Amino acid sequence: MYLNRTESSGDKVKSCDDEPKILVKIITALGAIAVAVLFIFGVIFAFASVYAPTRLIVTALLFIIGFGIAYYISRQPKTIVQKVEFSGQVQAVAIKCPNCSASIDAKSIKIVSGVPYATCPYCGNTFEVAEEPKW
Repeated sequence: MYLNRTESSGDKVKSCDDEPKILVKIITALGAIAVAVLFIFGVIFAFASVYAPTRLIVTALLFIIGFGIAYYISRQPKTIVQKVEFSGQVQAVAIKCPNCSASIDAKSIKIVSGVPYATCPYCGNTFEVAEEPKW
């Protein structure tokens, strides 16, 4: 997981958010090259199948793998937006670690499988954030 932080060295500022974007671009470029190579060999094997009909199987496999890689590199990431509506007055309550009673930042809360978990920056305890009923 990449944290949203910046490092400054001299006049240049480098953000850690750029690293996954660069990696995705590299994977996309390598995937496009692989698709082109697979399709070229697929065409060569298709022409060669005139002399050996069993090469049509290899041609079909090359095209299937090429289309699979093309689909993988061209799919878009899904964005999920969750909206919460409250039916009354809402007050923010400070979250405290059950182990050491230290205050927890909102930045240290992560959603894992739909359940919010917080990690204490002082003692390292990870716990589920649950709202107590008010009645």
